[in-house]
Amino acid sequence: MAGNANERARLVRNQHLCMCRTAAATCENLRFVLAAALQYRQRHLDRFSELQDSYDRIADEYCKRIFDELAHKPLDRQLLQRLANTVKSGPICDVGCGPGHVARFLKSCEADVFGIDLSPRMIELARRLTPEIQFFQGNMLSLEVADGSCGAIAAFYSIIHLTPEELPKAFLEFKRVLRPGGTLLLALHVGKETVHEDELWGYQVSLDLRFLELREIEEQLHATGFRVRETIERETYGEDVEYRAGAHTFSLRNRNLEDEIT
Repeated sequence: MAGNANERARLVRNQHLCMCRTAAATCENLRFVLAAALQYRQRHLDRFSELQDSYDRIADEYCKRIFDELAHKPLDRQLLQRLANTVKSGPICDVGCGPGHVARFLKSCEADVFGIDLSPRMIELARRLTPEIQFFQGNMLSLEVADGSCGAIAAFYSIIHLTPEELPKAFLEFKRVLRPGGTLLLALHVGKETVHEDELWGYQVSLDLRFLELREIEEQLHATGFRVRETIERETYGEDVEYRAGAHTFSLRNRNLEDEIT
């Protein structure tokens, strides 16, 4: 009997030791996961801080060079005009609005529009140049906009700084703020390369400009709840008008579509 009791006690001790080792291993794994998550978050914050600082530095020069660019882009103007005509309810959100030139054009098309940009200096310039439009500083991955409140989103060359991991998050955020049947109009450069700029127009910057593959973008849009209504490819307008060749424009819609673009 004493032998059996000793054996049971030994088994209990072994089980307890195993449980302690398992718990210790679980805690170690949890610490590793948390450390990795915090490291990723810090890299994310640092990168967006660099992006914001870079655009703050070049904002005035950017405005001088870019503000009137739509005057030389007839197809872009046509698409924006059609977007303005399509929206039946809710404002258009110009995401990554820069100095507000796209929002300004949409306003000239009698659209209800507001703009959001990461750079405080860009927002300052936008408010000064077009005071009749509301502009806000913010991040497209966490828009301070109510669910289902926008009739459309225009993102003209503003997703080019997002990493492959961030793109689906941005599309989900766009979907969140769009009303059912709302429209998303994207403009981007097509390709596989990533161009890093550490100097632009004489200013020190840290910018990664990502060219995007069409099929990958379409798949991500479908996966996040959009239906591709239209894809338009155009040749570059020329290096004196835009940064790089190979520009493409998308017109997309939320899957909850009740009517079509005419």
